Amino acid sequence: QPVAGEVLDHLEQLALVDFRDAEGVERLRRAIQFADQLHEVNTDGVEPMDSVLEDRCLYLREDDVTEGNCAKELLKNAREKVEEYFVAPPGNIPLPKLEERETFLQGS
Repeated sequence: QPVAGEVLDHLEQLALVDFRDAEGVERLRRAIQFADQLHEVNTDGVEPMDSVLEDRCLYLREDDVTEGNCAKELLKNAREKVEEYFVAPPGNIPLPKLEERETFLQGS
């Protein structure tokens, strides 16, 4: 079934993924079909969980600082940065307008 343009815009902004070409739209369609298999699982009477480990006590280690003040050295690893922050994912794409994708959406 076709993916609405507004939904596609919203997904692009959430995922920072480009769906502007037929390959991107097809990748999204396959991901949705894969996730739809979850609807076949019978969950009647199953209580929702916050975590798969919610019945266990999680032990935390002491938060001892052993190194620090090395932001400049760490930022040398960044392909792209803004001020003192990593840009992730590197090379974020400008999101296309809905009109630019109409030809791909019409064929779906």
